[in-house]
Amino acid sequence: MTDYQKMNIHQKIEALVEELLDKELPMDEAIFEFKKVFIKTAAKKYNGTKARVAEALGIHRNTLNHLTKKLKIKIK
Repeated sequence: MTDYQKMNIHQKIEALVEELLDKELPMDEAIFEFKKVFIKTAAKKYNGTKARVAEALGIHRNTLNHLTKKLKIKIK
């Protein structure tokens, strides 16, 4: 098991934030990218079923549609 695999979620996020800060990525850009990856990963996991993706993300389906347009993400 690698050191990364041994880390809890908080430690993993903290390590990512440190890396982003080292690269001087502004917080709004980091959040934008995080949302894109989060939604794309959920869409892949749930085979693009928008209702299931929205449920997994804890948001309304209309909110998911709004976010996908804003973030320029296509879900099946």
